[in-house]
Amino acid sequence: MSTSGNELNFEIDVDCRYLEDQSKPEEEQFVFAYTVFIKNNSIVGAQLMRRHWIITDANGKEQEVKGDGVIGEQPYIDSGESYQYTSGAILKTPLGSMHGSYEMVTDTGDTINARIPLFSLAKPGILN
Repeated sequence: MSTSGNELNFEIDVDCRYLEDQSKPEEEQFVFAYTVFIKNNSIVGAQLMRRHWIITDANGKEQEVKGDGVIGEQPYIDSGESYQYTSGAILKTPLGSMHGSYEMVTDTGDTINARIPLFSLAKPGILN
């Protein structure tokens, strides 16, 4: 596995929102949707093979999620191209966070882990 210089570079941004119509605060169920934007700034294309998430609620309870691909797909993202998808998370608290990584296999056969930066899941008005 060689990952020299800036040849392998994935830019990952996440936009999330609280789904009030699907949440049931009285039952400790807070539902969030998040859209992930992945831009391949590498000089080679790569396929997203697996995901690994760490989801933490405001009580410090961690949930680890691992699996093949994202939303039932293992998308190929060519050099200079982007991919986006929307998924969701359910927490027992109105505040939490997520971070993780994607396992990517490049055209040259290298396997890399593209880091997904920490982002917050927050019901509007919970943080003043």
